[in-house]
Amino acid sequence: MTSGEQEPVVHSDPAAGQVPLRKIIHVDMDAFYASVEQRDNPALRGLPVAVGGARERGVVAAASYEARRYGVRSAMPSVTARRKCPELIFVKPRFDVYRAISQQIREIFADYTPLIEPLSLDEAYLDVTENLKGIASATEVAQEIRARIRAETGLTASAGVSYNKFLAKLASDQRKPDGLFVITPRMGAAFVEELPVSRFHGVGPATTAKMQRLGIYSGSDLRARSLAFLQQHFGKAGPHYYWISRGVDHRPVKADRVRKSIGAENTFFEDLFEFAPMHQALQPILDKVWQRCEAGEVRGRTVTLKMKYADFEQITRSRTLLYPVPSRAELEEVSLALLTPLVPPRRGVRLLGITLSSLLPPEAQAAEMPLLL
Repeated sequence: MTSGEQEPVVHSDPAAGQVPLRKIIHVDMDAFYASVEQRDNPALRGLPVAVGGARERGVVAAASYEARRYGVRSAMPSVTARRKCPELIFVKPRFDVYRAISQQIREIFADYTPLIEPLSLDEAYLDVTENLKGIASATEVAQEIRARIRAETGLTASAGVSYNKFLAKLASDQRKPDGLFVITPRMGAAFVEELPVSRFHGVGPATTAKMQRLGIYSGSDLRARSLAFLQQHFGKAGPHYYWISRGVDHRPVKADRVRKSIGAENTFFEDLFEFAPMHQALQPILDKVWQRCEAGEVRGRTVTLKMKYADFEQITRSRTLLYPVPSRAELEEVSLALLTPLVPPRRGVRLLGITLSSLLPPEAQAAEMPLLL
């Protein structure tokens, strides 16, 4: 995308007024954790690899592209992954290594722009509208960044280039792995119209199912609905869906974005009624939350249990500790203490979730930990 295509153009909406188009890049490392393991252990190259716990209650943190061909995906229970791919090789996560490589990649980003919004260790948004190297084309910046990542880390990254965050994120998925895709201002609205709503970032399985019940299957279906209709059925998210269906997204890239909570949840195929299956169902959820804590080097003091019943009524229970939760075992202990009084439930349980909040970065954790005498 060149500056000639972008700079004279503005989008407007009643809420935001006239907003100049930006040049946004979304960089997404290809199967990051698994690719690091294959890079560092040549014996794993070309083989189906899962990073995560191989035990019965483990969960897949990342899967190599060889494993993905069998249907293995991140957040999948290890037993399910093993069933899909009997030859799957499990590798224990090395978050210290992943963090170091992620920092190396962010230093590459910083050579081009200070406007970097990390979403996780393996992906980030960059605003290169006015980049530090004075390169007119955002596509050229993305090409340089991908080439440097390969040269300096031995890993591949896919990138999406567009005039807003929503489209840049969609673009980065178009030619994975090791791909680059550009959505220009002239392409944006038509590109969104052709996509199924399940491909929209931020529209999960539950929202997809709700949209489909309302007859919304594609971006064009979504665009055909009025703002009032979307607000009626989706509340505060309604205006967001209204505008992204038109290829409009005014959210800026926020440098040094502070995460307020880390959570995970799961909706079950069959309702749960007893403690033992609920306990088991919490294991991959706890694994996912703790892996995100490890990856981000953060700890939290408040544990919240979310429970949704078969009739969609939802309740939460929270407990705040005097110190940050120090281990996955203690996170499980607190979570079960919140769950126990709610069992047996009055109705079947269709969803459980765990969120950790009151987060602290590494430098603040030591001062909060209790003294061991």
